[in-house]
Amino acid sequence: MADLSSFEITRRWPAAHPDRIQLYSLPTPNGVKVSILLEELGLPYEVHLVDIGKNESKLPEFESLNPNGKIPAMIDPDGPGGQPLGLFESGAMLQYLAEKTGRFIPKDAACRWETIQWVYFQMSGLGPMFGQLGFFHKFAGREYEDKRPRDRYVAEAKRLLGVLDKRLDGREWIMGDEYTIADIASLGWVNNLITFYEARDLVGFDNYTHVKAWLERGLARPAVQRGLRIPARS
Repeated sequence: MADLSSFEITRRWPAAHPDRIQLYSLPTPNGVKVSILLEELGLPYEVHLVDIGKNESKLPEFESLNPNGKIPAMIDPDGPGGQPLGLFESGAMLQYLAEKTGRFIPKDAACRWETIQWVYFQMSGLGPMFGQLGFFHKFAGREYEDKRPRDRYVAEAKRLLGVLDKRLDGREWIMGDEYTIADIASLGWVNNLITFYEARDLVGFDNYTHVKAWLERGLARPAVQRGLRIPARS
């Protein structure tokens, strides 16, 4: 039985099954990346809801694992050398789990790095830009009389969708025939843009036919549907 007592976060969110991966998350676009991958892998894990609406990600116990105070975070009780490993940053967690299991990441070295670069594309582009668009379109920023900030992020969202659309032209998945962590990283963000952020018409989403078809293929996967709802909101 793994001993996770050295992780302060387990005092706030105790592990009922310390031999399983511990996921501290919320079903946001960043959070669901990891839950989707864990569902795809079929690995045993225990999920703990961290309510960012109550600033739980800013609690000392959470920040002991993720000093950046953002979900998700994770502990693998069977990390390198059989020792527990704590991780934050969803992209790092995707890469770690894929490399640990040898799944959803190509074995060919060149293709592996190409996959990782598309994960970084999501981390540096889709996530930050779509998130800002959501703020200015749906949340507090929508009240700003000056629409130039919103329009800036609309334009950038369109540009990024265009990059992804061009990549998917003639490809089923971002890496071609192989569904990888590059897809898993991006599916939740693209889905969130047109659902939760209600920006489908604003960005002209239906014009990006390859992205639209790719999203439909991704959402048809049972593990994706499960992962999008994990952890269940209280």
